[in-house]
Amino acid sequence: MPVHSKLPNMGSSIFSVMTQMATENNALNLSQGFPEFPVSQELIDLVYRNMQIGHNQYAPMPGLPILREAIAGKIQHIGGVAINADSEITVTVGAAEAIFSSIMALVGKGDEVIVLEPAYDCYIPAIELAGATPVPIPLNQPDFSPNWQLIRESITSNTKMLMINYPHNPSGAILKPEDIVELKQLLEDYPELMLLSDEVYEHIIFDGKEHLSVLKDVFLASRSVVVYSFGKTFHATGWKIGYVVAPEAIMHEIRKVHQYNCFTVNTPTQFAIAEYLQNENNYLSLNDMYEKKRDFFANAVSASKFKVVPSYGTYFQILSYDEVSDLPDMEFAEKLTREYGLASIPVSAFYSNKKDDHLLRFCFAKGEDTLQKAADILCRI
Repeated sequence: MPVHSKLPNMGSSIFSVMTQMATENNALNLSQGFPEFPVSQELIDLVYRNMQIGHNQYAPMPGLPILREAIAGKIQHIGGVAINADSEITVTVGAAEAIFSSIMALVGKGDEVIVLEPAYDCYIPAIELAGATPVPIPLNQPDFSPNWQLIRESITSNTKMLMINYPHNPSGAILKPEDIVELKQLLEDYPELMLLSDEVYEHIIFDGKEHLSVLKDVFLASRSVVVYSFGKTFHATGWKIGYVVAPEAIMHEIRKVHQYNCFTVNTPTQFAIAEYLQNENNYLSLNDMYEKKRDFFANAVSASKFKVVPSYGTYFQILSYDEVSDLPDMEFAEKLTREYGLASIPVSAFYSNKKDDHLLRFCFAKGEDTLQKAADILCRI
């Protein structure tokens, strides 16, 4: 029986492709963005304890009140605005579900959504499934900053939403104070425009810089949907738990989709994270740890022909191979995996037009032994 595809141009994600290739070739896998080190034993014990005491049935659709209160407290503690835990926070099945439910709830046929590329691969499929039209805008090179003039020129009467992602995957770029000024002016000039800000790497930022969350500004917060990930923060990507923050009227619509998408999220994990968040060191200590890993990997590859592109956040490092090969990045990534035993992600995969700047993304959320082995491979090429 013929099947009509709603996503005819979408195949397996680049992360699945490269991870499978790494497995088949017994290669070091620095492609998919998951930490190699364990989840905190304290957090695991909290989950187990909550399972044992019987917290194993449905949680409320928006998430446990105790967790939403803890999230609101965390936001305010790190310099954010006051968020209503009852009406402005929803616990989600990771950031991907938060993004999908938000887009499905807020845009539809005839709407346009501006996406800044390179962009994480779940953005455009969600927009297309909602019946809206993605409008890809390239970030500036080489620093991956927003091109505010080009963004303005791309806004039409149909533009409903702008999506941003900082700290940025795949580049590790961050927003600067002047970007916040531009963003505020843009939203003031276009009162119907909503902002969706993907901030899943909020606690992984380096060199003494500050994560400029849109929730640190009252005006921006009033116009924004903001997405976060406990999986990224607590090295537990397989737990798939995150949350979304938005003004009450917007959240009301997002919850309509969320309740029929997944309804609710793993209950014992919600109880455990609510308690774990009470100690700020459990999320504010990530910067130093990951900065050391970034520096270790960058120093280890400094003797190679690969050029390090500055990373100011996330746990990703982009390397340019301009002085190594003329191959397209997908072909070079395949060669690096099959012939040298090291898997990465070609950055062209983050562009809808497959723009190729000879860049590869490597995940450095690994142990030093793994990072040194990867660097040794790169130094031999």
